[in-house]
Amino acid sequence: MSVAGGCLPRKFKAWRDERDVAYYQSIATSIEYPDVRTQPNQLAISAPRPLTIENPSELETWDLSLQEALAIAMRSSEVIRALGGSVVQAPQGTPTTLDPALTEANPQAGVEAALSAFDAQVSTQLFWQKNNRPNNTVFLAFLPQALQQTSGNFASEIRKRTATGAQFAFRHNIIYDNNNSPARLFASDFTGFFEAEWRQPLMQGAGTTFNRIAGPTNVVGSYNGVLIARINADISLADFEQGIIQLTSDVETAYWELYFAYRALDAQVKGRENALRTWQRVNELQKVSARGGEADAEAQARSQFYLFESQVNEALAGNTGLYAAEQNLRYVLGLAPSDGKLIKPSDTPIQAEVVSDWERALGDAITQRVEIRRQKWNIKRRELELVAARLNRRPRLDALTQYRWRGLGDHFIGSRNPTNSFESVYQNIFEGDYQEWQAGVELSYPVGFRQASAAVRHAQLSLARECAILREQELRISHDLSTAQRQVARSYLQVQTNFNRVEADRLQVDVLRNRYERGLININFLLQAQQQLAASENSYYRSLVDYSLAIRDFHRQKGSLLAFNQVFLSEAGWAEDAYRDAYQRGRFFTPGASDTTSPAPISQGPFDPTSVGL
Repeated sequence: MSVAGGCLPRKFKAWRDERDVAYYQSIATSIEYPDVRTQPNQLAISAPRPLTIENPSELETWDLSLQEALAIAMRSSEVIRALGGSVVQAPQGTPTTLDPALTEANPQAGVEAALSAFDAQVSTQLFWQKNNRPNNTVFLAFLPQALQQTSGNFASEIRKRTATGAQFAFRHNIIYDNNNSPARLFASDFTGFFEAEWRQPLMQGAGTTFNRIAGPTNVVGSYNGVLIARINADISLADFEQGIIQLTSDVETAYWELYFAYRALDAQVKGRENALRTWQRVNELQKVSARGGEADAEAQARSQFYLFESQVNEALAGNTGLYAAEQNLRYVLGLAPSDGKLIKPSDTPIQAEVVSDWERALGDAITQRVEIRRQKWNIKRRELELVAARLNRRPRLDALTQYRWRGLGDHFIGSRNPTNSFESVYQNIFEGDYQEWQAGVELSYPVGFRQASAAVRHAQLSLARECAILREQELRISHDLSTAQRQVARSYLQVQTNFNRVEADRLQVDVLRNRYERGLININFLLQAQQQLAASENSYYRSLVDYSLAIRDFHRQKGSLLAFNQVFLSEAGWAEDAYRDAYQRGRFFTPGASDTTSPAPISQGPFDPTSVGL
C-alpha cells in the first residue's frame, strides 16, 4: 500500500484512533490496588446474612448485662469505636489503643528521643590518599620535580553532653605521611595526638532546668526537652482516656437503645393484638347483624390492625428498629453484624430517684474531668516553655578547656627504643614530651536579643491563652453539669408521669371496650384509646431509657463515668532499672534542694523541673 504525501488513509487512521482510545480506557484509566500483605478481618468476611423480618421469638437469644457488654468492648477495641464514627472516611482521626505508645516512641518528640540528645556520640574516620603534584619552582636542586605522596588519616571521637549543658569529648587522631621531600627526617612518619575537651555553658544553655525543658538546642523558641516530651505523653494518655470515656458512653447508649427497641416492639405488638381482637369482635357482630358490626366499623378496625402491623414491621426492621439497634450494639462491642443469636439486655433501667450533692459534683467536675486535666498539662507545658525562654534570653558564654598529648614516630606500633623516642608514634605520645593545653571563654550574643525577647513574649501569650481556655472550660463544664442535673430531674419526673399515663390509658381501653361491646359508644373511641395506650407505653419506656442515659450524662459531665461503670485504666509496668533508679533517687533526694543555676520556682504542678533526673 502506497501512501502519497505522507498521509494515512482515513480507515487506517480511524482504526488507530480507536485502538488508542481502547488502550486508554482499559489500561491508563484502570484503578491500581496496592500490594500489601494483610489478612482481612474474619468477623467481617464471614458475617452471615443480616436479620430482616425474622420473628425474634424464634431466634436464639443471648442475655447480656451492661457490665459484660463493657468488658467485651474494652477487650476488643484496638480501634476505639464510636457510634456514627468515620473510621472509613477519615481513618487518620480515629483514636486507637496504640496512640499513647506511638507518642512515647516518636523518634522526633518522644521521651526516648529527648533523652537520646544526651547519649554519647561516637564518630570514626579513616581515609587514604595518593597525591602527585608538579612543583612550580626554580629550586629543583632542593625540591623534586613533582611531589609524590601517600597519606592516611584516622580520626576518632567520643562526645557526651550532660544535663547541665556541658560537653565532654575525647579524640584520637593519627596521620600517616610518605612523600619524596628530601628535607624529611623519616621517609614516612606517623603523627598523632590524644585530646580531651570540656565545654561548659555559663549563661545561655546552662543548667539542668533549661536542658530538661528545651533540650540541648540553640534554636530560639524550640522546646523539645525530656520534660516537654513527658508532658506530651501525658496529654496523649488523656486523649486515650477521653476515647475510652466516649466508648463507654456509646456502649451504654447502644445497650439502652436496644432495651428500648425491645419494649417499643412489645408495645406495638400488644397494640396489634388489641386491634386484631377488636377487628374479630366487629366481624362477629357483623355476622349476627348486631349493633357495632356496621361496614364502616369493620373497615376502621381493619385499618387499625394494619396500621399496627406496619408499625410492628418498622419497630422490628426499621432504621431505628430492634435489629438495627442490636447491630449497633454489636459494632461497638466489636462483634460480627450477626451470628444467628439475638442479643437481649438482661439489665433493667434505674427506676429509683437519684439524688446528688451539687456542690461536691461541681467540685469533682472542675477537678476530675479529663478535659480539665489535659488543659492543665498544656498550661504546665507553657509554664516550662516560659522558663526556658527567659533563660535563653542571655548571652552565650562558654568556658572551654583542652588538653592534648602529641607524638611523632617512624613506625605506627613498634618495640620500645630507649635511645630513640621517635621509634613509634605511640611511644612518643605516651612518653609525654609534647603536651599542649588551651583554656578560655567564648562570648557571643545578638545585639538587642530581639528573637529571644520575641520568644519570651510568645511564651507569655501562649500561657495566657491556655489559662483563658481553662477558665472558659470550667465555665462550660459548670453549664453542662447544670444541664445534666436538670435532665436527670426532668427525666425522672417523666418516668412517673408516663407510668401514670399508661395506667390511665389501660383503664380507659378496658372501659371503652366494655361500653363498645354493649353498644353504647362508637368504635372510633375504642380505636383511638388503643392507639393512645400503645403510644403511652412507648413513651414510658422511652422515658425510662432517657432517665438512665441522663444519669450516664451526669456522671460523664462530673468526670466519674468510668468509675461509675467500673472501668479502670492503668499504665503497664516499667523496666526494673527504672524502679531501682526511682528508689535510689527517693532515698537521696533532699526536699527543698534546687539547682544552683535554676531560676525562681514556677507554679506548682505535676512536674518539678528541679527534681526530675535524666
